Amino acid sequence: MKPIFTEKQRFNQWWLWLLLAVSSAVPIVIWYKEYTTNTTSPSNLSTLFILFLVIILFVIMQLKTVVSQENIQLTYFPFVWKTINLTDIDTMKVINYGFVGGWGIRFWTSYGTVYNVRGNKGLHIKLKNGKQFVIGTQKPQELEKVVELLNTK
Repeated sequence: MKPIFTEKQRFNQWWLWLLLAVSSAVPIVIWYKEYTTNTTSPSNLSTLFILFLVIILFVIMQLKTVVSQENIQLTYFPFVWKTINLTDIDTMKVINYGFVGGWGIRFWTSYGTVYNVRGNKGLHIKLKNGKQFVIGTQKPQELEKVVELLNTK
C-alpha cells in the first residue's frame, strides 16, 4: 500500500564529523610517521583499517521510517529491519523521550529500545505482546497527524 509518512535520517551533524576527523588525525599521523621513517611496514595498519570501517559505517547508516495504512516499517541500515502490523500495536503516540544516553540504538530504556539519529522526539509504540520501542523523528508534527489519522481508524 502507498505510504502516508516517510522519513529518512542520517548522521549528518557537523560536530560528529568534526569529532571523527579530529580523532582520525592522530592514528593517521602516527601511521604516516612510521611509514616514512621505518623500512619495515607500519605496525598499526589494522588501526587505520578499523578507523576506515567506522567512518564508512557512519556514512552508510540511515534510519528510515515508512508508515502505511497496514504497517510501520523501520529500517536502521545496516542493523535493523522491522515491519510492525498496525493490528499488533496496542498504543502509539509521538513523545519527547528526553536524553537516553546518546544516539543510535539504545537498549533497555524506560521506553524499550530507542532507535534514533538525533533529537529527543519519536514515535512510542507499545505492542499487544507487551514490548515497546521508540522510533526517533525529525518531523514530529507531521508524524503526529499521521498517528491521529491511524488511531481514529
